[in-house]
Amino acid sequence: MADEKVYKAEYVGSGTFIISKPKRKGKKLRQLRLKSPRAGMRK
Repeated sequence: MADEKVYKAEYVGSGTFIISKPKRKGKKLRQLRLKSPRAGMRK
């Protein structure tokens, strides 16, 4: 499934697009979670 690893925009009609993009890798996901705490946890 090489299609999932690239950005792709599919034109549906009347200015509507279906945009698909690759999922984040596990390593990047971990870095993101370490860097930024949850947005709703201020109170």
